[in-house]
Amino acid sequence: MRVALIQMRTPADQAAALAQVEPMVRDAVARGAELVVTPEGTNILQRDRARLFDKLTSLEDDPCVQGLVALAAELDVWILIGSALVRRPDGLCANRSVLISPQGAITATYDKLHMFDVDLPTGDRIRESESYTPGKRAVVAEAAGGRLGLTICYDVRFPKLHNALAHAGAQIITVPAAFTRPTGAAHWEVLLRARAIETGAFVLAAAQGGLHEDGRATYGNSLAIAPWGEVLARAEGEAPAVLMADLDLGEVAKARQAIPALKNERAFAGP
Repeated sequence: MRVALIQMRTPADQAAALAQVEPMVRDAVARGAELVVTPEGTNILQRDRARLFDKLTSLEDDPCVQGLVALAAELDVWILIGSALVRRPDGLCANRSVLISPQGAITATYDKLHMFDVDLPTGDRIRESESYTPGKRAVVAEAAGGRLGLTICYDVRFPKLHNALAHAGAQIITVPAAFTRPTGAAHWEVLLRARAIETGAFVLAAAQGGLHEDGRATYGNSLAIAPWGEVLARAEGEAPAVLMADLDLGEVAKARQAIPALKNERAFAGP
């Protein structure tokens, strides 16, 4: 399976976001991608909550999401919108992965489970729970001949979620992200490689990178990682990029046979 990871610097408007990502998707498909994965916040990034909430819409009304739906059908390709920031039918908001088939149908969605609520050493205060309603379920979906386990950004710090996805048959785990620069430099690669090794799955981590229109700075360095933990492809730095990788899904079974951790794990009582 040939996959593409899109590294973006999403602006604070959905139409502008589509204008940025569309040519990158076209480039990826021209280079043979069967599955294109975009980062967290593909459709909009805006730190000002009032301005963000004023712009958020449903999936059906979001111009970036619907533009990518049309593009998937036009190019006959699977697209995973790593996440779109959208309004739910109940009026609340969600940070949502959206899987689109080559027929232009949304075949799966996943709402981010773990909210990034933190006071960083830089002085930044981040409270995702004040903006988004967390999801309640893990999701595995079929795409391009493989089984994808869906996660978003901060989820990477919770091994139980990835373990559950692997037990449900995920061969590829997607980790679209908008990591901060300090946490990215310290933890990004080591966490992603650990999740791949633990689960014996490919990990595809498409990232936001650079200084954004809303003033945030994200780490970039998108990565594709094999089930044995080796880095298959890397976007060097923070610039927008199209990262290509070829996945042999047979490597998943080989890794899980060599280190049968999923079979060997046991339930245990707490301390």
